[in-house]
Amino acid sequence: MTKINASDAMLKVIEDWGVKNIYGLPGGSIDSTMNALYNRRDTLNYIQVRHEEVGALAAVGEAKVTGEIGVTFGSAGPGAVHLLNGLYDAQYDHVPVLALVGQVPTSAMNTNYFQELNENPMFADVSVYNRTVMTAEQMPAVVDEAIRQAYAKRGVAVITIPKDLGWQEIEDNYVSSANLYQKPLPLEPAAEKIQEAWKILKEAKRPLIYIGQGTRGARKEILELSKMLHAPILSSALGKGIIPDNAPAYMGSAGRVASKPGVEIASNTDAVLFLGSDMPFQSFFIPKDAKYVQVDIDGTKFGRRHQVDLAILADAKLTIKKLMEVGEQLPETNWYRAALADKENWVEWLEKRSVIDSSPLEVEPVFKAINDMATDDAIFQVDVGNVTIDGMRLLDTSKDQKFTTSGWYATMGYALPAAIGAKAQYPDRQVWSISGDGAWAMVMPDILTQVKYNLPIINVVLTNKSLGFIEAEQDDAKQPNSGIDLIGANFGASAAALGALGFDVNNLSELNEAFAKAKEANRPMVINVNIFDHRPLPVEQLQLDSAEFEKEYQTQGLIPFSKLIQE
Repeated sequence: MTKINASDAMLKVIEDWGVKNIYGLPGGSIDSTMNALYNRRDTLNYIQVRHEEVGALAAVGEAKVTGEIGVTFGSAGPGAVHLLNGLYDAQYDHVPVLALVGQVPTSAMNTNYFQELNENPMFADVSVYNRTVMTAEQMPAVVDEAIRQAYAKRGVAVITIPKDLGWQEIEDNYVSSANLYQKPLPLEPAAEKIQEAWKILKEAKRPLIYIGQGTRGARKEILELSKMLHAPILSSALGKGIIPDNAPAYMGSAGRVASKPGVEIASNTDAVLFLGSDMPFQSFFIPKDAKYVQVDIDGTKFGRRHQVDLAILADAKLTIKKLMEVGEQLPETNWYRAALADKENWVEWLEKRSVIDSSPLEVEPVFKAINDMATDDAIFQVDVGNVTIDGMRLLDTSKDQKFTTSGWYATMGYALPAAIGAKAQYPDRQVWSISGDGAWAMVMPDILTQVKYNLPIINVVLTNKSLGFIEAEQDDAKQPNSGIDLIGANFGASAAALGALGFDVNNLSELNEAFAKAKEANRPMVINVNIFDHRPLPVEQLQLDSAEFEKEYQTQGLIPFSKLIQE
């Protein structure tokens, strides 16, 4: 029988599962895995990052845009600890990720050896599967099981590998279970539940469809149900792109990372069909007395965010289809017409702001430039902070574009690594990372990774010299601003020094010039745009009848929903 190093056998299993890329940084405790990566270099693409957190977030960014498992690794001790931020993002947003973690040799374990950590407890909270390999022979089987668990539970699997085990030769006879894997069959809704749900929605005067990640692949059905009910549609932040942004009935999202029509429609509804989401702020924006129909494949989520009148344990897409089978076309209502008018008014206001020429720039012209240059299948990896609000409101995902962010965990520094993961998987698609200057500074050394592997990612940095999202929270709390001021930097020039194409933008002319050059570039680029430190319009606390509010946020032209529905 042919012999093989245990680490090589492990990587063969990973390849069987369709993995093409693996992200990480070498360390002494993971040398056997590095040796295997060298041996498997023709069949598995290793991407060397400059920080393990970036490697983990790159794997997450890949998993979010593909729906398939991302793989990362780190060495014992500090390398392992650095993985945690990315792994928690995967846990919170329910994406499958495998982390291979180095450990000191078995002979040195439990002796307080150099860089030795008791790593299993550290990963217990973040993982759905967390094991330390005990023999060389079990390495391929343990990794096979880890990947099964990551898919089954949509989470993080962690395998800790003592250094010496990966070097040991074992029989090359392990057959992975990858070819047996099948996605679970979608759950059918109970017929009586469908009848009851339709009754609630039909009797509602102000129905609303609220969608989350569980409705991916149901674009056509959601739009058809919306027309049948004459119900506007909202999505969670992570659900952006499921429905085209330019669909008249799509209002955006509710909350702080939201739109004006999203907040106004949510707060005025009397019945919600809540599909495949666990959006945590429902109770703040959906009236307490609104009828609430919740559909999910995970029964533990029922009633978690809002009092539920009807719970349906089923697949969202199948539920929508069944509702349309039992229902009939309902007449258009003043509620629906007012919602469409609210959306139209909001879009017009944003469009007027998108042509403002100033120095520094307002943020809207920057996103107009992005949308104008973006391809129909562009991938937007958006960071955390005010940039999340701007991305949700201003990025156009009306075609086949993909949008991801660090939704629940909301870790700053997400976009650059996630863009690396997206571009590694989809080299022929246009990929953007969009960050504020605070988030960018956390991870910007990994522009070197983009340069090393010639990943022509378009990195846009919005520099306002402030942690603006936190600044707004401090302002709302009537406390003095503390710790939120940032010194400015020419991130375009610094990126150029690291081998990328760099631009520093201060006005509309420079913005257009930079984007024109970026459009023709075939290497990584960083467009640093200096913008005003203006708070995005706080739609969660609108005061359109206040002259002071109007002056501060330039809300001229925005019409309150209460006036629209009266008309």
